This record gives sequence, C-alpha cells and structure tokens, in this order.
Amino acid sequence: MAAVNGVGISWPSKLTQSQRPKLVFSPSPRRCTPSSSTIKMTASVDEKKKTFTLQKSEEAFSKAKELMPGGVNSPVRAFKSVGGQPIIIDSVKGSRMRDIDGNDYIDYVGSWGPAIIGHADDEVLAALAETMKKGTSFGAPCLLENTLAEMVISAVPSIEMVRFVNSGTEACMGVLRLARAFTGRPKIIKFEGCYHGHADPFLVKAGSGVATLGLPDSPGVPKAATTDTLTAPYNDISAVESLFKEHKGEVAAIILEPVVGNAGFIQPNPDFLAAIRKITKENDALLIFDEVMTGFRLAYGGAQEYFGITPDLTTLGKIIGGGLPVGAYGGRRDIMEMVAPAGPMYQAGTLSGNPLAMTAGIHTLKRLQGPGTYDYLDKITGELTQGILDAGKKTGHAMCGGYIRGMFGFFFAEGPVNNFSDAKKSDTEKFGRFYRGMLEEGVYFAPSQFEAGFTSLAHTSEDIQRTVAAAEKVLKQI
Repeated sequence: MAAVNGVGISWPSKLTQSQRPKLVFSPSPRRCTPSSSTIKMTASVDEKKKTFTLQKSEEAFSKAKELMPGGVNSPVRAFKSVGGQPIIIDSVKGSRMRDIDGNDYIDYVGSWGPAIIGHADDEVLAALAETMKKGTSFGAPCLLENTLAEMVISAVPSIEMVRFVNSGTEACMGVLRLARAFTGRPKIIKFEGCYHGHADPFLVKAGSGVATLGLPDSPGVPKAATTDTLTAPYNDISAVESLFKEHKGEVAAIILEPVVGNAGFIQPNPDFLAAIRKITKENDALLIFDEVMTGFRLAYGGAQEYFGITPDLTTLGKIIGGGLPVGAYGGRRDIMEMVAPAGPMYQAGTLSGNPLAMTAGIHTLKRLQGPGTYDYLDKITGELTQGILDAGKKTGHAMCGGYIRGMFGFFFAEGPVNNFSDAKKSDTEKFGRFYRGMLEEGVYFAPSQFEAGFTSLAHTSEDIQRTVAAAEKVLKQI
C-alpha cells in the first residue's frame, strides 16, 4: 500500500495489493494522498422533483415520542447527535429509501449493514414468500438451519460449528459466557469505542449509540457486572500487554471489532491484529472477533479472511440474516461443543434459526458468491470515499477517512484516527450541519459521526457521482 504521511504500511504477505485497505486523508494539500482519480461531477444535484419537506415525519415522530422512549426503538435513530427532524421511512428498494413525505434518498446505512445486495432484493423476497407458505416460526429444527450453517462454516475460517441466535447483542452475550466457561477465567478485554451490544458487561467505554449520545456508561448496570471487563485503547498493543501482566491467569478472552465501525470507521494498524493473536496464544486466552459488521462485508470470509488472522471464536449478524433479525456465534469445535445441549454452557432462544431469517441469509450469501462481488464494492466505495474527501479539501475542510470493500467512514478532523480518543476530536457540530444538508440533497448517511457507512451491490456509479456532487455543494455551504 502507498505510504500515508511518509509512513509505509504493509499487510500480511498473503494479501494481494487489491485486497489491502486504503487510507486517505485530505485536511490540506500536503496531507492528501489520492488513491483514485477525482470523480467527474456529471450529475446535477439541483434536479429536484419537489420541495423538500418533513412535515409528515415531524407529525409522526411527535406522536411516536408519546408512545416510545425518545420516539424510537434504537437511540441513534432520534438524530440527537446531528440535530434536525428524524425521518420516518416508508419503503426501501435497491440503494434507495423513501420517507413518508415522499422524499427519496441514496442510502449509505443499509439497515446498519445487512443490505449488502441492496434493499428488498427480488430474489430474496420471492424466496421469503415461498418459505412463508410453510409458516413463519416453528420453534423446532428445520432443514434451512443446516443449509445456512454449512454456508457459514465453509466461508468463515475460524468457524467449525455455529449457533444461531436473534441479534448481534445476543451473539456477543453467548460468546462471552462460552469463553468464560471454556477457560474457567472471569475477565475479558475489550477496546474503547468498540460496541458489542447492550449487555451489561460490554457497556464500558462502548461505541455506537453510547458514543453518539456521549454516555460514559449506562445507569442500571451494577458494578459487579463490569468488574471483570478490562479496557484498552484500540491499536495499543502495549496497553494490552500491561493488562495481561496485571491480571495474569485471569483473562478469558479479548473481544474486538477487527475493523471498528461503532466509533466511526477505524482500521487496525499494521500488525495490530497479528500481535493480539500472538498475545492471546501466549497467555492461553481466547481471541474473539466481533464480525457482526465486517462479516461477509470485507470479504466472503469476513475480516479474518481479509487480514489473514484466525480467531478462536467469531460473532456474526446483519448480513447473514439478509435484513431479518439474526445473530450467530461460532468457532473451534472443541470450544463450541461446550454449548448446550452438547455441553454444560446454557443458551437458548425461541426464534433462533427461524425459517425466514435462514431463508434470507441463504439467498443473500448465494448472491455474494458471484464473481466480482468484492471488487465492485471496493471500486464504488473507494470512489465515494475519495470523492467526499477531495470535496472536503477543495472546500477547505479538515477531513480524513478510509474504506475497505463495502465499509467506509470519514471524520471532520485532520486525522489520522487510530482509536476512539482520536475520533472524539472530530467536529461533531460540523458533521451535524453536513448531515442535515446531505439529507436535503437526497443522501442518507448514518446520523452520527461515530458510525461507519455501508455500500451495496445495488449502488451504481450514478449514485456515487450524485453523492459526491451533493457533498461538494453542501461542504461549500457550511
């Protein structure tokens, strides 16, 4: 990979040049390292069929606040960190969303990651319609579970057995209990800004909505639940080594997002993941990759295939359900055989392995197996990210960012951003103004500076051109 700010970056030799992450910065001409040519602004951003209004969304949201806490069922949707009126979605298709006021948006959230082949894919919908004729939930085994399990096991290097659950949070809860059961040790190490769901042990210096709302922790989490949760800055090997020395023989596992997506998009430094793998082996601790976001997105085998680092256990979600509620955890057979009913570690779920989620997952993964899938994601995401950063430089804004395949992010900060502490230096007020401006131009990003963005196979070159043109227009205005 090309040097960034004079620092040469090299990844494990098994990766080809095209597989390697691109880091691009554009706070000023001296720090900008272009990785692709500037995108031609061929699309007009002034082509509007109607006046932008959110009147119906405002009315619906006002009512929602009387019915649900904050008017939403997941905090980031309330637009607290970006300001303005949350939009109420009516329908989605391909790369587009439409709100109840009739406004159309190019979507870079993708239901927070699952929509990697595009929203409401015709093949997936047809398969779901056929499955629904047989029923929506059995509460008993079905053949579809075998099919998806075989696909996951064949794809993900670390997984020899898998347990399906109903969310990423549930997967991380299960894998934590399993790691402690297998090792007989109580403590875990997580990284600041990494989010592993809202279970009590993980709500310590967490990312995602916790970061978005600026919450240090959460009321209602007893000290006893977090006593055995140790934290270190992401990309800081020495901090991890110190924790193992201080708590020798007590650490069950390290859990991390191999690429951080819940504190904004933050990539691992060269050799960071390899060093973490080495430390865990030396201390007889387990390594857990939380690939709820990165699984099947950075590569068909996830971040562990992309970087060539195999953990002991992996959590999955989002893409493997094709847009329906799902989660999974899996890993080495000797560890997974501790899970009930094969072993003594208990975990269960009423809707786990339900036929609808299995069907959507199977057909989504089949589409991802097609030739050129990840090359295409790499191409369009690179054009998008570089285009936005070029627009930032052109209009005089300090910005930095990067991408890998279908996952990207940018910060209103000079950068580089290597951890959550760096991310928090971003100009969140400016991001809010940029965000609201992009909404009016028909572009929907995640409503927080501290969330990664996602592209899909449904995004077109025209989508990217329109987005970059809109970004330049809005950046000039703010």
